[in-house]
Amino acid sequence: MTIHTPEKKAIYLTTYKKGKKDRYTLLGVKTLEVLRKYVAEYKPVEWLFEGAKGESYSQKRIKNILRKSVTKVGIKKRITVHTLRHSFATHLLEAGTDLRYIQSLLGHANSKTTEIYTHITTKGFD
Repeated sequence: MTIHTPEKKAIYLTTYKKGKKDRYTLLGVKTLEVLRKYVAEYKPVEWLFEGAKGESYSQKRIKNILRKSVTKVGIKKRITVHTLRHSFATHLLEAGTDLRYIQSLLGHANSKTTEIYTHITTKGFD
């Protein structure tokens, strides 16, 4: 994630992935508060989470950090970065968020890709 403009009301981040499309995401109030403190203290230049020499973290390093964090808090289930993405979408869907909005947040060109999440959850539909 690169930092575009830290401002008082928002921190603008851009993630680069498939198709080099900009992605935007929702941040909870507490997460935004923690990120503001982090940015104020560490003053990252280009990448939100920079390595020792100011470079971005590799996918391998991010996977290792996640694996260690999951182990540290005692989660036994296999958790991946993609698991977090699925959880994000599923929780939005369970909260009644419009599928087209979730599609936009996830950067899916085809709504059929996003509709996969409708098969994951049945919470609230009994």
